[in-house]
Amino acid sequence: MTQYDFDFLTIGAGSGGVAASRRAAAYGARVAVAESVRVGGTCVLRGCVPKKLLVYGAHFAEDLRDAAGFGWTVTGAAFDWPTLIAAKDRELDRLNGIYVKMLSDSKVRILEGHARLVDPHTVEIGGRRHTARHILVAVGGRPELPAIPGIEHAITSDQALDLKALPHRIVIVGGGYIAVEFAGIFHALGVDVRIVIRAPMILRGFDEEIREHLTAELTKKDIVIQPETLIARIARHGDALQLHTDTGQTIETDAVMYATGRRPNTDGLGLAEAGVHVNKRGAIMVDEWQRTTVPSVYAIGDVTDRLNLTPVAIAEGRALAETLFNDNPMKVDHINVPSAVFSQPPVGTVGMSEATARMIGEPDIYRAVFRPMKNTISGRDERTMMKLVVERPSGRVLGAHMVGPDAPEIIQGIAIAVRAGLTKADFDRTIAIHPTAAEEFVLMREPVKPPAAKAAE
Repeated sequence: MTQYDFDFLTIGAGSGGVAASRRAAAYGARVAVAESVRVGGTCVLRGCVPKKLLVYGAHFAEDLRDAAGFGWTVTGAAFDWPTLIAAKDRELDRLNGIYVKMLSDSKVRILEGHARLVDPHTVEIGGRRHTARHILVAVGGRPELPAIPGIEHAITSDQALDLKALPHRIVIVGGGYIAVEFAGIFHALGVDVRIVIRAPMILRGFDEEIREHLTAELTKKDIVIQPETLIARIARHGDALQLHTDTGQTIETDAVMYATGRRPNTDGLGLAEAGVHVNKRGAIMVDEWQRTTVPSVYAIGDVTDRLNLTPVAIAEGRALAETLFNDNPMKVDHINVPSAVFSQPPVGTVGMSEATARMIGEPDIYRAVFRPMKNTISGRDERTMMKLVVERPSGRVLGAHMVGPDAPEIIQGIAIAVRAGLTKADFDRTIAIHPTAAEEFVLMREPVKPPAAKAAE
């Protein structure tokens, strides 16, 4: 029998890689993790966590304004961006330490340096070669920038998390969740924000009415959303930047942030040399068991460019460890995975959109739009929207969508019901918690008129 240095060697110490490695080690495997930067990965160090901390910090601006309606007089309130960034950095340092300790406590060895596959069982890290029975690639992705003149003047979400000072004006190019989340952060902190997108509307892939509702709410806040526009080139003009569009328009700004997508971080990994197939975007091709075209090499998370969510990467990593080291073959079901957009107001969603449901049948649609109780006294002109997509005639809830305060927290619970295949009748039989916004999900009684009926009126 061939003797390897490790039973399991993971390339990338992000959330998915750490989860897989710890689970494998718990089953007695000899495990190592290779990492070239810091343990924690995109989510902990450059994505979900720091971004959510900035969302919290920015939201105090609205909370302070709302307080007046409830009898509070707040004087002398001031915001300091460097203080928030320093607090964020301290928390990331703490989390990095926790991740390192978790690996150490699990008896997982950390190998520092850039990793490269040499062959199906060998990885070179910092000039030293290590062998493993199984190799896992979990290196995630990185922001992608277009090749246009002047792109060196642009920043990505990585740099936005570490700005030394807030700009007075910023243009955010892109309409996905990263773009609208940073738009909310910057706007709440006093920055003049413009979102420029090539599509007609933000949040492509989400339910159409959710997109429309969030667009309306962002517009109320004076965030400018400029659709069907491409930036052709960027030029420095004194202390400002000039963005020249494909229609001949010139937009002047102090900073431009691109959030136009992410690319699998597979460059320089030696994948082709080892026989691991990738697609045109550099994503590693895997089957339902996370196996690549090389039997001993696996991949999970954003590097596969399938469903780029941290909890999905973690689930894939744990399932792989169960399969390889616990004699418990396990696959991850990528259907009905809930997700959130931490915009202001936030979005929560699970299951099918209305458009997807109409491709396979004629669903019933239930919708509620209302002013949350808090806003009635604060005077805030912001409305919540909730929506259920229901299969006809079975009554099974195919999708649930929400825009409004606490949407991600509420949808997490609703996702269990959707995942379990519960029906609209099950929702109706559930007693409401009053007064809450969440109760609307069990109080919607009459479906809205279908598009054909509306058109006939």
